[in-house]
Amino acid sequence: MLRPLPALALILFAVLCFSVLSSYKGEDTKDSEKKQIKTKSERSSQDIYVPQSVHAVSLPTSANFAGEPLPMERFDAKERLDRELLRNSYYHSNTILNIKKTKRFFPVIERILAEEGLPDDFKYLAVAESDLSNATSPAGAKGVWQFMKGTAKQYGMTVNSEVDERYHLEKATRAACKYLKSLKNKFGSWTMAAAAYNVGGNKLNKVKTQQLSDSYYDLNLNVETGRYVFRIVALKEILSNPSQYGFLVQDHQKYPPLNNYYEVEVAESNVDWAAFAKKYGTNYRLLKVYNPWLIASKLSNKNKKKYLIRIPK
Repeated sequence: MLRPLPALALILFAVLCFSVLSSYKGEDTKDSEKKQIKTKSERSSQDIYVPQSVHAVSLPTSANFAGEPLPMERFDAKERLDRELLRNSYYHSNTILNIKKTKRFFPVIERILAEEGLPDDFKYLAVAESDLSNATSPAGAKGVWQFMKGTAKQYGMTVNSEVDERYHLEKATRAACKYLKSLKNKFGSWTMAAAAYNVGGNKLNKVKTQQLSDSYYDLNLNVETGRYVFRIVALKEILSNPSQYGFLVQDHQKYPPLNNYYEVEVAESNVDWAAFAKKYGTNYRLLKVYNPWLIASKLSNKNKKKYLIRIPK
């Protein structure tokens, strides 16, 4: 028969067991910490998690603006085009909106460019200028074609406190064509005409004279104008081939043309546009959408000039 162990012996035995178990546990904890450290180290050097893949764009082997080639054999021309392709292909929301707006605005612009004898590529200049919107620049240029007030009046557009035809797409496009043709006659190429449209004819002529060159690609221009033609070409490339740059916009997702209207001639004075809209079965909001060049709530028209007002059907 076994004798019970003395109380002191039991206490010593318990302390010994606890010590042994603690040492095993400590070794396990150290091993676990070592494994965690090793795992973190391995992750940092081998298994870095990348949430997305961002790719550089592929440059076209050749490019042109209005049939005039870009000097793609030059490294600086390649890099300048690459910059604009990258900026616009990764400017997702803005580029998608531009793609959507092409269905509404391009048919009108393309028709007028063809009638006026300008290369079709100038529709992309309108995108570069305003993103196909009736924008206002910090300098006061307005409309899709970004005319300054003085230039607009010079090319036959009415600009006052009630009517601003810089917002009239057809009239502004006609004026832009005339202006661009005059710049082409002055500078000898469509590329230089586009640059002059951005910086102004007098300023471009001064730079051209100082730097002894007639080529846009040889001139050291201000940053905005130096990027301008490359931006137009990049927009042309992306908007012509959107899927190649990852933009998948179906035709039914694009904004439809605003061609469901009839016209009413207005020559009287003191026209209230809200009352006018109600009279013709529409509303003030839609009247302004179809006629954005009507910038006030009324038309004084003291000279009784004739205006064609579009009424949505």
